[in-house]
Amino acid sequence: MSISPQATSPRATTASAPPHLAIVLFSLAMGGFAIGTTEFASMSLLPFFAADLGIDEPAAGHAISAYALGVVLGAPLIAVLGARFARRTQLLVLMAVFALGNALTALAPGFGWMIAARFLAGLPHGAYFGIAALVAASLVPQHRRSRAIGQVMLGLTGATIIGVPLANLVGQTVGWRASFGLVSLLALLTVLLCALFAPRDQAGRSDPLRELGALRSGRVWITLAIAAIGFGGMFAVYTYLATTLIEVTKVSPAVIPIFLAVFGVGATLGNLFVPRFADRALMPTAGSILLFSAVALLVFPLAAGNPWLLAADVFVIGASVSLGAVLQTRLMDVAGDAQALAAALNHSAFNTANALGPFLGGLAIREGLGWTSTGPVGAALALLGFLIWIVAWRDAGPAPGADTSSDATLLKTTPARPAPPLAPDDRSRSDAVRDPVA
Repeated sequence: MSISPQATSPRATTASAPPHLAIVLFSLAMGGFAIGTTEFASMSLLPFFAADLGIDEPAAGHAISAYALGVVLGAPLIAVLGARFARRTQLLVLMAVFALGNALTALAPGFGWMIAARFLAGLPHGAYFGIAALVAASLVPQHRRSRAIGQVMLGLTGATIIGVPLANLVGQTVGWRASFGLVSLLALLTVLLCALFAPRDQAGRSDPLRELGALRSGRVWITLAIAAIGFGGMFAVYTYLATTLIEVTKVSPAVIPIFLAVFGVGATLGNLFVPRFADRALMPTAGSILLFSAVALLVFPLAAGNPWLLAADVFVIGASVSLGAVLQTRLMDVAGDAQALAAALNHSAFNTANALGPFLGGLAIREGLGWTSTGPVGAALALLGFLIWIVAWRDAGPAPGADTSSDATLLKTTPARPAPPLAPDDRSRSDAVRDPVA
């Protein structure tokens, strides 16, 4: 497990994190806010840039897939190449590249250029979240990691409440290019915040070969498969939600940001509360989320004709986003020395889902099954993810009757090397105040 030096000492159970923990987590979450805004807003803006660039919507979905492909390829590559660099340095460079990719998207003269710019913007995505999660986990005791990671992920889910509706509104009133320009400015703000507040750590003590060692672990691959398949259902529905609202629910385009915000509220509340259950029973929580998601996705076609029922269902689908923080913690438990690569690969897996879900949903739509066919397609993916979860649970779950909440049990079954320590001045302040993550 990626356990901070504070968490492994006897004092860590009663001592707490640095006094600036809240502002550190906020700075890290701001990067998630920028990433979440561009990732989800690009889906909601799909009808608008498709019309502007003269292509149909299924073809425009390739821009979504290009971004996801950048995440899938960039996350492991950057994690391995950055193994010897300080985490703070990596955060700054990754956000700078992300800002550049979104600025180029806003300036793209044609769809081909847009595809290239979206790919570039996707490259830092997974590595940023992976490093941010490791920094957050290193600041708190071991048994509060899921909550700390969940708070970083609040930036992403908060984007679905504020950033995505705002970007969609800007896209409708000013133009879709202005939305991506806004994201570029948010990324530059993150660079500034991380430069000011991210803890100064030593250069990485890992090396590329050690990081690649994560790829030898079957438990790592099974966990990644749960994310890559099981999470595809949410993306299948969300990608075409704006068009479904217009074509099936028959609402005005001006109402779309409200539904996007409802999704975001569900995602944010999910990330606030679900990780608390995961800190007590990690794998059972992951399995429950998958089943929960499958039911909500099956209900989607039935609810699509009524805006109130659809809003409730979209809220529930949004809550399933909490699976990200849960599986991120699971990867920390099974990755051994390769913490950075495993953390980044989690976002590669989720963006594999981001590519797979819209692709399969688009196929169903093109076959004439209707816009709401994305719901059953998504439910099938969630249930397939649950079947993979069963394999992971049988391989890693405790014996019947065991205390799944015991940290000692987890430490015995998944030993790992502690994460590189933070700067000495950060550690010395860790005993000063009470941990706000509690």
